[in-house]
Amino acid sequence: MALLEQIEHYIPFNEQEARDRQFIATALKRHGDIFTRENEVLHMTASAWTVNKARDKALMVYHNIYQSWSWLGGHADGEADLLAVALREVREESGVRTLRPVTEDIFSLEVLTVDGHWKRGQYVSSHLHLNLTYLLEADEAEALTVLEAENSAVRWFPLEEAVQASSEPWFQTNIYPKLNEKLRQFPSAALR
Repeated sequence: MALLEQIEHYIPFNEQEARDRQFIATALKRHGDIFTRENEVLHMTASAWTVNKARDKALMVYHNIYQSWSWLGGHADGEADLLAVALREVREESGVRTLRPVTEDIFSLEVLTVDGHWKRGQYVSSHLHLNLTYLLEADEAEALTVLEAENSAVRWFPLEEAVQASSEPWFQTNIYPKLNEKLRQFPSAALR
Protein backbone atom coordinates (compact mmCIF):
# COMPACT_ATOMS: atom_id res chain seq x y z
CA MET A 1 0.00 0.00 0.00
CA ALA A 2 1.37 3.41 -0.95
CA LEU A 3 2.20 5.85 1.83
CA LEU A 4 -0.64 8.25 1.02
CA GLU A 5 -3.06 5.34 1.09
CA GLN A 6 -1.68 4.18 4.46
CA ILE A 7 -2.15 7.66 5.89
CA GLU A 8 -5.68 7.99 4.50
CA HIS A 9 -6.63 4.59 6.00
CA TYR A 10 -5.02 5.37 9.35
CA ILE A 11 -7.58 5.62 12.18
CA PRO A 12 -6.74 8.67 14.32
CA PHE A 13 -6.41 8.18 18.06
CA ASN A 14 -7.48 11.72 18.95
CA GLU A 15 -8.20 15.14 17.45
CA GLN A 16 -4.51 15.98 17.11
CA GLU A 17 -4.00 12.90 14.94
CA ALA A 18 -7.17 13.55 12.92
CA ARG A 19 -6.10 17.07 12.02
CA ASP A 20 -2.46 16.14 11.48
CA ARG A 21 -3.44 13.17 9.28
CA GLN A 22 -5.36 15.55 6.99
CA PHE A 23 -2.47 18.03 6.97
CA ILE A 24 0.07 15.34 6.05
CA ALA A 25 -2.19 13.83 3.35
CA THR A 26 -2.76 17.26 1.80
CA ALA A 27 0.97 18.02 1.87
CA LEU A 28 1.75 14.71 0.14
CA LYS A 29 -0.71 15.58 -2.63
CA ARG A 30 0.60 19.13 -3.10
CA HIS A 31 4.37 18.85 -2.66
CA GLY A 32 6.53 16.49 -4.68
CA ASP A 33 9.66 17.34 -2.74
CA ILE A 34 8.71 16.61 0.88
CA PHE A 35 10.80 13.45 1.16
CA THR A 36 13.99 15.52 1.15
CA ARG A 37 15.27 18.47 3.11
CA GLU A 38 15.34 20.41 -0.15
CA ASN A 39 11.88 21.50 0.95
CA GLU A 40 12.95 23.81 3.76
CA VAL A 41 9.40 24.47 4.98
CA LEU A 42 8.14 20.92 5.59
CA HIS A 43 9.43 17.41 5.05
CA MET A 44 8.71 13.82 5.99
CA THR A 45 10.31 12.19 9.01
CA ALA A 46 9.94 8.86 10.77
CA SER A 47 10.19 8.15 14.48
CA ALA A 48 10.08 5.01 16.56
CA TRP A 49 8.54 4.31 19.92
CA THR A 50 11.01 1.55 20.66
CA VAL A 51 10.00 -0.73 23.53
CA ASN A 52 11.52 -3.79 25.17
CA LYS A 53 9.93 -7.25 24.95
CA ALA A 54 8.10 -6.74 28.27
CA ARG A 55 6.61 -3.50 26.89
CA ASP A 56 7.46 -1.66 30.10
CA LYS A 57 10.43 0.42 28.90
CA ALA A 58 11.15 2.78 26.00
CA LEU A 59 14.52 3.44 24.39
CA MET A 60 15.50 7.12 24.39
CA VAL A 61 18.49 9.19 23.28
CA TYR A 62 19.72 12.48 24.70
CA HIS A 63 19.38 14.67 21.62
CA ASN A 64 22.20 17.20 21.21
CA ILE A 65 20.21 19.86 19.34
CA TYR A 66 17.12 19.80 21.56
CA GLN A 67 19.04 19.13 24.79
CA SER A 68 16.37 16.64 25.81
CA TRP A 69 15.73 12.92 26.10
CA SER A 70 13.88 11.97 22.96
CA TRP A 71 12.51 9.10 20.90
CA LEU A 72 14.65 7.94 17.98
CA GLY A 73 14.05 8.88 14.37
CA GLY A 74 15.05 11.08 11.50
CA HIS A 75 14.53 12.50 8.06
CA ALA A 76 13.28 10.46 5.10
CA ASP A 77 16.17 11.80 2.97
CA GLY A 78 14.54 10.61 -0.24
CA GLU A 79 13.20 7.30 1.13
CA ALA A 80 9.41 6.81 0.85
CA ASP A 81 9.41 3.67 3.04
CA LEU A 82 9.20 5.41 6.39
CA LEU A 83 9.19 2.17 8.39
CA ALA A 84 12.60 1.45 6.85
CA VAL A 85 13.68 4.97 7.84
CA ALA A 86 12.57 4.38 11.45
CA LEU A 87 14.42 1.06 11.62
CA ARG A 88 17.57 2.59 10.13
CA GLU A 89 17.50 5.56 12.51
CA VAL A 90 17.09 3.41 15.62
CA ARG A 91 20.04 1.26 14.57
CA GLU A 92 22.20 4.28 13.76
CA GLU A 93 21.30 6.31 16.85
CA SER A 94 21.44 3.52 19.45
CA GLY A 95 23.62 0.72 18.09
CA VAL A 96 20.75 -1.76 18.59
CA ARG A 97 20.81 -4.56 16.01
CA THR A 98 18.06 -6.89 17.26
CA LEU A 99 15.06 -4.82 16.23
CA ARG A 100 11.69 -5.63 14.73
CA PRO A 101 8.45 -3.82 13.98
CA VAL A 102 5.67 -4.89 16.33
CA THR A 103 3.43 -4.01 13.40
CA GLU A 104 4.23 -2.57 9.98
CA ASP A 105 1.29 -0.17 10.34
CA ILE A 106 1.69 3.45 11.34
CA PHE A 107 1.50 3.62 15.14
CA SER A 108 1.07 7.38 15.44
CA LEU A 109 1.37 10.49 13.33
CA GLU A 110 2.01 14.11 14.08
CA VAL A 111 3.00 17.43 12.56
CA LEU A 112 5.90 18.71 14.65
CA THR A 113 7.32 22.21 14.76
CA VAL A 114 11.09 22.48 14.69
CA ASP A 115 12.62 25.71 15.94
CA GLY A 116 15.54 27.21 14.08
CA HIS A 117 18.86 25.75 15.18
CA TRP A 118 22.49 25.25 14.27
CA LYS A 119 23.51 21.90 12.79
CA ARG A 120 27.07 21.08 11.73
CA GLY A 121 27.94 24.78 11.69
CA GLN A 122 24.99 25.85 9.52
CA TYR A 123 21.76 27.52 10.54
CA VAL A 124 18.55 25.59 9.83
CA SER A 125 15.42 27.76 9.75
CA SER A 126 12.27 26.83 11.64
CA HIS A 127 10.17 24.28 9.74
CA LEU A 128 7.69 21.39 10.08
CA HIS A 129 8.32 17.67 10.36
CA LEU A 130 5.49 15.57 8.94
CA ASN A 131 6.17 12.60 11.14
CA LEU A 132 5.02 8.99 11.12
CA THR A 133 5.79 6.95 14.22
CA TYR A 134 6.26 3.18 14.24
CA LEU A 135 6.14 0.78 17.18
CA LEU A 136 9.38 -1.20 17.32
CA GLU A 137 10.71 -3.83 19.70
CA ALA A 138 14.39 -4.11 20.63
CA ASP A 139 16.42 -6.38 22.84
CA GLU A 140 17.01 -4.52 26.10
CA ALA A 141 20.10 -6.64 26.85
CA GLU A 142 21.98 -5.43 23.76
CA ALA A 143 24.85 -3.01 24.17
CA LEU A 144 23.96 0.59 23.31
CA THR A 145 26.21 3.06 21.52
CA VAL A 146 26.03 6.82 21.11
CA LEU A 147 25.91 8.48 17.69
CA GLU A 148 28.04 11.45 18.74
CA ALA A 149 26.97 13.67 15.84
CA GLU A 150 23.38 13.55 17.09
CA ASN A 151 23.14 12.35 20.68
CA SER A 152 25.22 12.16 23.81
CA ALA A 153 23.50 9.28 25.66
CA VAL A 154 21.24 6.29 25.01
CA ARG A 155 19.24 4.43 27.63
CA TRP A 156 16.08 2.54 28.49
CA PHE A 157 13.46 4.28 30.64
CA PRO A 158 10.36 2.84 32.31
CA LEU A 159 7.47 4.17 30.19
CA GLU A 160 6.31 6.92 32.56
CA GLU A 161 9.88 7.98 33.29
CA ALA A 162 10.46 8.32 29.55
CA VAL A 163 7.72 10.96 29.48
CA GLN A 164 9.23 12.82 32.45
CA ALA A 165 12.78 12.60 31.08
CA SER A 166 11.86 14.82 28.14
CA SER A 167 12.34 18.55 28.63
CA GLU A 168 10.30 19.41 25.53
CA PRO A 169 6.85 20.52 26.79
CA TRP A 170 4.87 19.50 23.68
CA PHE A 171 6.33 15.99 23.72
CA GLN A 172 6.01 15.63 27.48
CA THR A 173 2.35 16.69 27.44
CA ASN A 174 1.02 15.49 24.08
CA ILE A 175 3.22 12.98 22.31
CA TYR A 176 4.91 10.54 24.70
CA PRO A 177 1.84 10.10 26.97
CA LYS A 178 -0.23 9.41 23.84
CA LEU A 179 2.25 6.76 22.69
CA ASN A 180 2.15 5.07 26.09
CA GLU A 181 -1.65 5.14 26.12
CA LYS A 182 -1.77 3.66 22.63
CA LEU A 183 0.71 0.98 23.70
CA ARG A 184 -1.56 0.04 26.64
CA GLN A 185 -4.54 -0.23 24.28
CA PHE A 186 -2.66 -2.12 21.56
CA PRO A 187 -4.08 -5.64 21.05
CA SER A 188 -2.08 -8.05 23.19
CA ALA A 189 -2.01 -10.66 20.41
CA ALA A 190 -0.11 -8.17 18.25
CA LEU A 191 2.44 -7.66 21.00
CA ARG A 192 3.75 -11.23 21.01
